[in-house]
Amino acid sequence: MKALIIYLKIKTRLQPILREITDNRAASKDELESLYRKIVSSVLLRSGLGSPTDISVVREATAALQSVFPQTELGNFLSLSKRDKDRQLVELTQIVTGIRLFNKECGKGGEGIDNLPAILNEAIPATLKEIQQQTDDAIDSSEKFIAVLDTMTTLSQKQLSKDATKHRVQESMINSRQLELYLNILSNDVRQSAHEVEELLSQFKARLEQLKTTIQNKTAVPTAQVYPQFMHLATIWFGFQDEMVLLSVLSNILYSLEPYTLNSKELLADEAIRKCLMKVSIVTDKQRLQVNNGGVVVQPEERNAEGVWYYQDTTKNFDKLPIMYKGFCAYNLALNDFKLIHGDTRIGIVQINDRYYSFSEPKEAVLFCRKPSTYIESIANNAKLNPELIQLLDLHTQFSNVASYGDLAQVSSKPQMKADFGTQTDTHFYEKNIVKNYEWNEWELRRKALKLANLRRRLTKSIQTNTSNFRRENSTQVYLPKDQFIQTKRDNYSNVPQPKVYLSGIRGHQRRDDGQFLPANVKKIDLTVDIDE
Repeated sequence: MKALIIYLKIKTRLQPILREITDNRAASKDELESLYRKIVSSVLLRSGLGSPTDISVVREATAALQSVFPQTELGNFLSLSKRDKDRQLVELTQIVTGIRLFNKECGKGGEGIDNLPAILNEAIPATLKEIQQQTDDAIDSSEKFIAVLDTMTTLSQKQLSKDATKHRVQESMINSRQLELYLNILSNDVRQSAHEVEELLSQFKARLEQLKTTIQNKTAVPTAQVYPQFMHLATIWFGFQDEMVLLSVLSNILYSLEPYTLNSKELLADEAIRKCLMKVSIVTDKQRLQVNNGGVVVQPEERNAEGVWYYQDTTKNFDKLPIMYKGFCAYNLALNDFKLIHGDTRIGIVQINDRYYSFSEPKEAVLFCRKPSTYIESIANNAKLNPELIQLLDLHTQFSNVASYGDLAQVSSKPQMKADFGTQTDTHFYEKNIVKNYEWNEWELRRKALKLANLRRRLTKSIQTNTSNFRRENSTQVYLPKDQFIQTKRDNYSNVPQPKVYLSGIRGHQRRDDGQFLPANVKKIDLTVDIDE
């Protein structure tokens, strides 16, 4: 789970930095240095080898990047298109990652690089062990519920608690079998991941040996020889990272399934269920298989019913036959108190109407083949009462309105194609000559003949008098009144002179010998300007 969270955080932090790099228009020296630091950060974030905040990691990544992409090449980088910039950043990340991984192998660096192969080799077995433990618990719960269902037919409801009903026990059994199937799917995914890790590890070691052979303490090596190898080394390492993320996702799914087992555990802890289990012997799935260790099969003389039988020793690709109901016994599924019991393919597989069925015991197979349609219909009825069986047993062919989860995922992932269409039809597809005056009635034809005969003797007459001769049409034309206007007001104004008077001789008085002022000679000067001026 931790690896998944780190992966999502790196993806979230990487997008803004890449956008800043591709959209950058640096011109000054400081801007170019800032751009180069952002490229180093993007390389670290994309590769996932160390934190961009660790100084030693940044120094190592910067040194590796300068050997491939010196700062003087930023001018050519800025002249590229956005698509070419993205492609070059990916290539730089792969080359720098390969260089750092090779230096770590040589003991010359590798700061902040985790040993992913070792971590995976420890985590995968631990995850498989945890899945197997939960699978065993689910199988144990299913076996206990089946034993309880076997005894419920002889016990009355008074002997059981209010919560320990047959329907609830069946629901808990179905829940345990569902959990068992889901855990098997997770186990297969983890095993597939382990196989992928082994292949990646062998490729990783082979590529490192080839790089050591190519370099061999040389001071200069052609880039055409080492760069593709560094990029392949980085691709292998990214494969390790993907497996780490996948393992985290599977572990998260494993822990998220645990809450769905609480109801089953509570029911098993019920006092009535515990007493019931103490009185019966629980038959496990392994014990059912051990009963038939002698290889008992349905004999030819017993096969006096429908179906074609296939056996493990005589049928090619026997293990690849698509068995119905996920391999559960078809006979036990058809009973009223149905039970999910795994079928034993060693007793044979019967084919009825292009479908293959397995059974837990030979006698059950014989009984099923006598009336297969009745039993198949009973299984469908049980699925109607317990809809969770439809998905669990893949009964989608019997319920057309229900699709499997896999099909729903595929349908939802496909884009919906929409288009506008139009059609046009002619008014009349065939030309028709319709005579509207056609008459088939003899009397109607006779009536029209008399009418035409009468019209031949009819004349049109007109009379004109002396006065009416002077009649004619008269017309009179008048002139419409035209638009007129009159002005009754005009604007006018008047102006008067603005009086201005100046008094001279007020300032600059002379003094006498005794210090007294002489009388002022004040004069009034009229400065008013005439309006005409």
